[in-house]
Amino acid sequence: MKKLLVIGFVWPEPTSSAAGSRMMQLLNFFLSENYQITFVSAAQKTDYSAIVPNITYREIQLNDSGFDDFLMELQPDVVLFDRLMTEEQFGWRVSEVCPKAMKILDTEDLHFLRKARYKAVKENRKLQETDLFSLEAEREIASILRCDLSLIISEYEMELLENQFQIKPEYLYYLPLVFSESELGKITNNKTFTERKNLVFIGNFLHEPNWDAVLQLKKYWAAIRKQNPTIEVEIYGAYSSEKVKQLHDSKNGFFIKGRSKSAREVIENARLLIAPLRFGAGLKGKVLEAMLVGTPVVTTKIGAEGIAGNFPFAGEIYEGETNFIHAIEKLYDDELLWNEKQQFGYEILGKRFHESIFTKGFHKKIEQIQNTLLAHRQQNFYGTMLQHHSRKSTKYMSLWIEAKNKN
Repeated sequence: MKKLLVIGFVWPEPTSSAAGSRMMQLLNFFLSENYQITFVSAAQKTDYSAIVPNITYREIQLNDSGFDDFLMELQPDVVLFDRLMTEEQFGWRVSEVCPKAMKILDTEDLHFLRKARYKAVKENRKLQETDLFSLEAEREIASILRCDLSLIISEYEMELLENQFQIKPEYLYYLPLVFSESELGKITNNKTFTERKNLVFIGNFLHEPNWDAVLQLKKYWAAIRKQNPTIEVEIYGAYSSEKVKQLHDSKNGFFIKGRSKSAREVIENARLLIAPLRFGAGLKGKVLEAMLVGTPVVTTKIGAEGIAGNFPFAGEIYEGETNFIHAIEKLYDDELLWNEKQQFGYEILGKRFHESIFTKGFHKKIEQIQNTLLAHRQQNFYGTMLQHHSRKSTKYMSLWIEAKNKN
């Protein structure tokens, strides 16, 4: 039985974020492939951390040579890094102790892209090509090159890496958030137009784009209520701080609800999901969840990025406050249009995010790299070079920190 070691940036919380759901999907994939899985993380567990049967869990420490002993004993065949930060912290140790282990990086989304877009929004200007060539990009591209395979969640990000940064496609694999046959089979039971009312927003508030989106919604809310004085919005999200709670205004139909027990349930009760996202990267889990429960979406180009491909979008994509208000008004009261957008969502999920589209290809890709690992790495000279310098810099910094902590 092959062994998989997953080094988590955090312990997965599928009820808190799309990142948590993504990790659970990866774990379930490797379980279905009969891997013996060990999940480790240096982060602190929470009450919402998920525990999957048949997986071994272990807490680890940063800058701790005891991890090398653990690696030596485990001898994994595959090591999966959860985001670039864990590859930076532990990648050199894996390369030294287990040089034959295949290294996979799950990017979640391109962090440098999200930060570049954030910078442009804060400076009230459009994103420029030069924004992409940042320190964050250097770090993330280096992490991608040091690994044997990087999982990319969005087609847009695949194109960006291949065309803008000249990453060879054989070192990348497009693997979005996916849905099972059983999940997609339940769409016929979703609530109808007349069974729903009001608007909903959902998003983890530790994620800056979600906080910014709620501020935008608050800014627009008076104008939205002017068009429909009875309409209300419910805002859900894990880790809502005091500044988020202070936006609560029940008198004007603006409700801060905090963490939801079931994201799908609260989205299905709403007539529309609204996501006024001004920056971000990757795929928006909230948009895909809305499509699964048949709730049309009003969002920006950023919110819709990577979702529809060549299919009609399952809602309205707007730009600017006036268009946002008009899109809500247009979809909220038009049952015929609403039903059409709902069907678009079902089609997108079935044609673009059905797990069967990706599982065989992912299995084949891993097997192919494992069988030709040495040749695969020899064709990636820049990755080998970065690996060398990582050992010379990150390694000795980590050893220095460990020695300092002991003293």
